[in-house]
Amino acid sequence: MRHALAASLLLSLALADAAPAAECGPDALGTSRVLAVGTQGGLEVGLKSYPRTLPLADHEVILTFDDGPDADDTPPILAALAAQCVRATFFVIGAKVEALPELARRELAEGHTIAHHTFTHPQPTLRYMTPAAARADILRGMVTVEREVYSAKFPDGEPADLGGLTLHTPFFRFPGFADTADLRQWFGQHNVGTFGVDLWAGDWVPMTPQAELKTMLDRLEKARKGMLLFHDRVPWTAQMLPDFLKALKARGFHVVHIVAGPGHGPTSDAPGGWSSETEKTIGALKPRLNGPPLPAAPATPIPVMPAPTEGLPAE
Repeated sequence: MRHALAASLLLSLALADAAPAAECGPDALGTSRVLAVGTQGGLEVGLKSYPRTLPLADHEVILTFDDGPDADDTPPILAALAAQCVRATFFVIGAKVEALPELARRELAEGHTIAHHTFTHPQPTLRYMTPAAARADILRGMVTVEREVYSAKFPDGEPADLGGLTLHTPFFRFPGFADTADLRQWFGQHNVGTFGVDLWAGDWVPMTPQAELKTMLDRLEKARKGMLLFHDRVPWTAQMLPDFLKALKARGFHVVHIVAGPGHGPTSDAPGGWSSETEKTIGALKPRLNGPPLPAAPATPIPVMPAPTEGLPAE
């Protein structure tokens, strides 16, 4: 894939345009640094699923949001981020981008990273589709983002495979974290990175903003760093976010903004005793299909998984 030029340009713009906290005043959280993440040959990060993640220092966090854009909840989330000069990564659904292209373009214009999360967010997961159907849904979502957000033109028709598509940001997150061996190999061949997550609040389950705030802060204080998952399609997260950003500042945390970069990685290995929660997560989705799912795709030999302690997504 032809990512190198696009990644280099995007990184240059991000570095040149990164907003320090001083622009919002001394009380703003700000974005402390930009981390260029290369996906050459594929990349798999996020400790919930893989035995490696992005390298963060103590008290550094990456903010990510899934399942948008949403007409009701994305605007207040963007406003909260702008008020604190914070930049995040939005893993967007192609069908929603197609319906709300101006909102997706606003995310980009305000300095956020736009990443990929399929076209339809299949439910049950991609794992319960044929490889051809799963690839088609993923590719359609990516084409939609390139067309609607970056004004890409396809005079010869939309590409039939990843090899014919230039992605500005080759970052992808599996709905429900349900990867497959086929799709991971496909991404690796075309230099697309797979992003899991390190910490979540479980905001796919209805909760009060106060409960979400406490849950995430408690988990973050224990972990001390990590890539965080929220959803910009639920009102409790939109209502919670201003207080969460202020709490990060008060507790000495710093925000790292990820952008596409050259090469591979960087990554940081999981701590000793790591085990994946991916299969537990997928089991919680309770797919109602006949027949077995497609084969799972273990990152490495995975130890027996303990019972989950932080809730499981039904995205």
